[in-house]
Amino acid sequence: MIRSIITVLLFSVLQISTIAQDKQILDQVLAIVGDEIILESEVEAQAEQMKAQGYYSSRDLNCEVLEELLFAKLLVHQSKIDSIEVTPDEVEAEVNRRVNGYVSQIGSEEKLEEYYKKPIAEIKANMRDVIKEQMLGQRMMQEITSDIDVTPSEIKAFYNSMPEDSLPVVNTQFGLEQVIIYPKIKEVEILRVKDRLREFKERVAKGESFATLAVLYSEDKGTATKGGELGFVSRGDLVPEFSAVAFNLQPGEVSKVVKTDFGYHIIQLIEIKGERMNCRHILLKPRISFDEKEKTIKILDSVQTEINAGNMKFKDACWLYSNDDETRMNGGVMLNPMTGNSMWEASHIDSKVALAIRNLEVGRVSAPFETEDDNGNKVYKIVLLKEKRNPHKANLKEDYQLIQDMALNMKKHDYMQEWIKGAVDKAFIKIDDSYQNCDFNNKAWIK
Repeated sequence: MIRSIITVLLFSVLQISTIAQDKQILDQVLAIVGDEIILESEVEAQAEQMKAQGYYSSRDLNCEVLEELLFAKLLVHQSKIDSIEVTPDEVEAEVNRRVNGYVSQIGSEEKLEEYYKKPIAEIKANMRDVIKEQMLGQRMMQEITSDIDVTPSEIKAFYNSMPEDSLPVVNTQFGLEQVIIYPKIKEVEILRVKDRLREFKERVAKGESFATLAVLYSEDKGTATKGGELGFVSRGDLVPEFSAVAFNLQPGEVSKVVKTDFGYHIIQLIEIKGERMNCRHILLKPRISFDEKEKTIKILDSVQTEINAGNMKFKDACWLYSNDDETRMNGGVMLNPMTGNSMWEASHIDSKVALAIRNLEVGRVSAPFETEDDNGNKVYKIVLLKEKRNPHKANLKEDYQLIQDMALNMKKHDYMQEWIKGAVDKAFIKIDDSYQNCDFNNKAWIK
């Protein structure tokens, strides 16, 4: 089965990049799919990463990796033909989600930067193109397989066909729901932040260093230590509000105050090279007043009491009190982005959420707590521990969704294998002679 490279997670992306740099592999084009190329460095780095993770295969590992990359590039090639797109906002949200998830696991942004010997801004910049390609591939594959489904009889037949020792062991899992409140930011605080940024702009106009001010005052931890410098980025690497202003500046010019989902910025252009530019910025985030924090916690504390006493349903509380649109619309269900369903293994749960539910009984709601969203903005939550499943071998009663997903994935996999044969016939594909003898799972790759 294709172990699709479009699902590689953050650590793999970063480690592959690091391995390739450390080995200083001389790049050679190993394959071309349409106008997409596959380099020797990509194959070598991915193979090393798989070996480092303990992966073993009786087949040629480099051939396996190349087949995965061929599949990923074919999907991207087809996405361009079919005008499948992902927006810069979607890419940025996914970059932030992954980085925040692994910052939570490793402990802090500083530890992540220390581990990879790169600032957060550079880590994100290195990820964006890879993640965009992954998202295009995923979206293309979803489009191709959108009409495929499995019936209950197919699910049961799939389960019954699996040998007992092939059934997956399911770790402890948690079903979680949440009520989220973003505290209201007072207008006077927004004005304070804007005035502070305007003051910085005036100080730069009078001769002070923008970079020094960024080091001293910017709340973007990833760039502050570098004087607010982003490094060379394209429009698609930035949220639209930021790029629209930054790309219209002259070198040395400082922008007006710019609002994004991250907060408020001023930007100084350093240099433009074609469609890429380098700039500095200072980010300030409006502070939540003590009384707004207290008010929010008091509301959530009251809601928690009412739910735990049986006087209010959690979904009703979510609809009445959550001011996060997505959360309100799905009834507060916390969907696991790693699996796409509502069950969470402990390793996937944010550390602050894990602490909040640590001593909860099933059916009870946590005390209010403070955490951050994917953009680093403060939010307050209560979380319902709706379900807890102890470790066990997968079965139809407890893990119907898991087995349904496995059956559906197998059916989609088989369909994709046939799709590859047709797509390969229509696309320009060239594989280096040194890989012509690879024992690919799908023989269509070698024309």
